[in-house]
Amino acid sequence: MARKSIGERLAQLEAQRKTLQIRLGKQERAIDTRRKVLIGALVLHRLEHDRDVQFAGGIAAWLRRELPKFLTRDADRDLFDDLLEPRPHDPSLGNIGSGSAV
Repeated sequence: MARKSIGERLAQLEAQRKTLQIRLGKQERAIDTRRKVLIGALVLHRLEHDRDVQFAGGIAAWLRRELPKFLTRDADRDLFDDLLEPRPHDPSLGNIGSGSAV
């Protein structure tokens, strides 16, 4: 078996480096997504189960104020209809969300 030239070995190492960079990028995106899901689950859990009405109401008010500026697509806004519409008959906001928050 013939030895590879230095140029061939460098090309192979560069290909391996690119493969590892792609894998690292995927891993970082997966971690970022997981963090976002967990933060969202915490917020929804606090809105649904927090006995401190003032705290949960504060979070809900903040979300109603900030989400419309953050969400740019109608499909995304539709996901948060239950949070964006104030509920005057339910000051505790105890049933916001669409199921399990954790």
